[in-house]
Amino acid sequence: MGNSRPRYRRLRDCIQPGILVLFVGINPGLRSAETGHHFAGHSNRFWKLLHESELVDEALTHREDQRLPEWRLGLTNIIGRCSAGINVLYPDEYRQGVATLKRKIRRYQPPIVALLGVTIFRTLFSSKKRTRDPIHLGPTPMQLAGARIFLLPNPSGRNAHSTYREMLTGFQSLRDSVVQLPSRNRLSSCMDSPNRRRP
Repeated sequence: MGNSRPRYRRLRDCIQPGILVLFVGINPGLRSAETGHHFAGHSNRFWKLLHESELVDEALTHREDQRLPEWRLGLTNIIGRCSAGINVLYPDEYRQGVATLKRKIRRYQPPIVALLGVTIFRTLFSSKKRTRDPIHLGPTPMQLAGARIFLLPNPSGRNAHSTYREMLTGFQSLRDSVVQLPSRNRLSSCMDSPNRRRP
């Protein structure tokens, strides 16, 4: 009798030199680990938000996650281990993940790091005095390894704290921040990148 248990895979980061934004999630969900692609959950809105906010000009799916650098966008997670929820993750995993994230930021030097959820923000900056103040979505005064921190709502379908309209507003605000980068780093130039696929 065959083994019917799903096979979970470790996800590859979607990062290349020259990215403008590095999206950071907490860890992969079970369906993402099963498919081998980021944000594969049926109710996850990440890919729809990317397109409707005009951060990308094609309607992508999770199976095209490795194409993100074509738009000078990158994607990684704090923790590589998959789980059904974050309540089973250990403090040591967060600490190790933060150290690894800093190394990735120093290597690829994205101007903006977009954190996908308040939980990640608190994990990274819980010891900072400013986090005692209310946490607001959007650009923040915080930096990590030289990159500006932008806070987005968690696009998971389990996020009951933000409406889709609020999520979209956050992603649109991120696009506006990228467009305002110096001209050599401007999002509008990514369509002319040599990494961009042509029809």
